[in-house]
Amino acid sequence: MSLVTSPKGQEMMGYLPCYYASSRVMQAIMQAEGLEFDALNLALTDILNQFFVETATWGLDIWEKMLGIPTVPGKPDDQRRSLIISKIRGIGTVNVALMHNVASSYVYGTIEIIDSPATYSFTVRFCDVRGVPPNIEDLKAVIETIKPAHLAVNYQFTYTLVGDLINWRTKVGDLIIENVTVGQLMTWQP
Repeated sequence: MSLVTSPKGQEMMGYLPCYYASSRVMQAIMQAEGLEFDALNLALTDILNQFFVETATWGLDIWEKMLGIPTVPGKPDDQRRSLIISKIRGIGTVNVALMHNVASSYVYGTIEIIDSPATYSFTVRFCDVRGVPPNIEDLKAVIETIKPAHLAVNYQFTYTLVGDLINWRTKVGDLIIENVTVGQLMTWQP
């Protein structure tokens, strides 16, 4: 019976001659060294994850500092990642494609940018997510920093309409049974 439970220790035992398999001393050595190598591999993987915004955890602070984004304590990591990605994407010539690229870095589902040159404005339309996204203020701040000063920006959200309820053949009794409040009804989907 082997005393080596460490994955790396078991791997190293495989490199030794067969007669060491029954040695309790060698098993103890391989277990101790294996645990250290396992911990080292975990630490290296964790450090490597910090080099990529999508997998960073404690490294998000470094990304925010590097990009000049103020760190907000308690803000969810996915919202912090969205802000960092949008800041990285927001470099280049400002056009509809860049605005779409920046806006879509936030986790809001499908986003559409509607350009209105006649009125010197554009609209950021949230197509498939109902209601106001949780970190809309971050998106607004990023859009304000990259958009040309002469353009106005509008935000268009999707809500549940009475016509939607009729099309879905929703009955008021069903909504009451599901305890849907008037506030929830605005973003409710069957």
